[in-house]
Amino acid sequence: MTPAPTVRRVLGGGPFAEIGEPALAVTDERSGTVAVGGDLGHIQWSGNGTADSGWTGHRIGVYEQDGLRCRTLVRSRYPVRSLAFHPALPLLAVGTGSYDGGYFFTGELLLIHLDSGEPVSALKYPREVLDVEWRSETALRLVLAPWDDWDNPRASEEGHTVVVTRSDWRAVGQGTIGSAELAVPAEPAVRQDHSAAARRFLADLATSAGRQWSVRRRVWAVEGTEDGRVLAALDGVLAESWLPSGDLQWAVEDEEGGRQLIPAPDGVSVWTNAERRGRLKPEGGREVSAPRTARISVDTGQVLETLNPGTFTVLVAAGRRTVLRRLDGRRELSQRLLMFDLDGPVKGPEAGPVNGPKVGHFDLFNHPFPVRRASRPYVLVGTVPDQPHRDKWVAALEADGTLRRLFPHSWVPEEHHYGGPAVEMGRSLVHAGAVHRHQGFPPGSAYVVRRSPDGSVEWQHRTDHQATALDTDGDTVYVAYNSGALTALDAGDGSVRWHTELKVDGAPTTALSLAVAPRGHLLIGTVDGRILECPTRP
Repeated sequence: MTPAPTVRRVLGGGPFAEIGEPALAVTDERSGTVAVGGDLGHIQWSGNGTADSGWTGHRIGVYEQDGLRCRTLVRSRYPVRSLAFHPALPLLAVGTGSYDGGYFFTGELLLIHLDSGEPVSALKYPREVLDVEWRSETALRLVLAPWDDWDNPRASEEGHTVVVTRSDWRAVGQGTIGSAELAVPAEPAVRQDHSAAARRFLADLATSAGRQWSVRRRVWAVEGTEDGRVLAALDGVLAESWLPSGDLQWAVEDEEGGRQLIPAPDGVSVWTNAERRGRLKPEGGREVSAPRTARISVDTGQVLETLNPGTFTVLVAAGRRTVLRRLDGRRELSQRLLMFDLDGPVKGPEAGPVNGPKVGHFDLFNHPFPVRRASRPYVLVGTVPDQPHRDKWVAALEADGTLRRLFPHSWVPEEHHYGGPAVEMGRSLVHAGAVHRHQGFPPGSAYVVRRSPDGSVEWQHRTDHQATALDTDGDTVYVAYNSGALTALDAGDGSVRWHTELKVDGAPTTALSLAVAPRGHLLIGTVDGRILECPTRP
């Protein structure tokens, strides 16, 4: 197997990038380190939720105060509620948890061994741990939320305070603190929000080190240009451009941020769209800002035109035509594509975009099918009118505006496949997805497959984790997974050329987007807001 390439350059990096939005931070003067709990967010948006299964964005990072290097990074299943360094041992106690939205307050007590970076989940049963505090080298005070709020309307205001004693906390194993040891009466307990204090603390710490800190998260799309610039769409930024020198050229801000980048056929502009979610109004109720789909100049960052389809849409573009697919299909099972040309809306009998063929309702699990390097627009459509997630087909929009079904999305008739990223390669399509069963996604249910024009399988590669993005240089297919893995497959037979766990300066990260740039290197947009440049060969 060929060795995996290494990261050559990082754009958009900075201190504490690994933990995303901080929830709290504590220092340990004895070891000269600071522990930070944070959240990178979910990896789904209104137009694509296929990669979020099995994902958690909660992180605990331990950083050196001198230089701010990330020494340890641990994933958490639940939000981080509290942190405490052991007074003598290289050990960090972490309380995590949240309300599940139904009945239960679930979470963990994590004991992170700082010499190895290995975490131990010490509770036998899931409990939300609101607070941790070392009373001595042998005694750990815990405040736990109630099990649930069944018949207890004050559960969210109460907690169980208990002191757990161990002679050697390094020897505490997985699930060794049982419920009997935690059985104490409930009393009033305050849930504290430390996020504002954590943000101030990290900003001050970065300033003291001669650096600047700000939160960047989730690079949803990345593209390279012929002249070596790098374009990206990410949280809070509709689109941005980085020069070959590594300097930020321009950025177009947005309240939510861009989710897709589609190079326009003129070669000097790019289409992008912004997420739009409901927000709570101060006077009550919810409001949603107007949809934003824009074409932006690559040279200047100027917004050249804005489309107003009246609802949030997914971009499906190829050739000289820009196609939008509505995402409000819950109200209408029979939706139509909206078609625009490069110079603005295509005028039909009435002003506005041309209504294209019917494609049915869109949902963020069944129908995402973003195809890179597409010679024509591709969509996934169902054949059962009142159940558009059933019997899905890969379909292409022809030049005359008609929609032609190419082949069934699932090559095994009795299997139900979720959508995923794709790339056109010659006359074939390579696409990723997952087989959904009643129990969810068992091991081996995720795949990357190459399909011939008639839909027959040329090769398939099975994995345990769902793909976030893929692209090809014609010889190799590069696939990123929500586990943090990056794999290169032989485009001809699907064999693995190399496989690596993506890391930046030794700390793991996860690719959310990727693209093979015109100059041949691999661009990777990460969940923590960075853009990585890697050679496609070692």
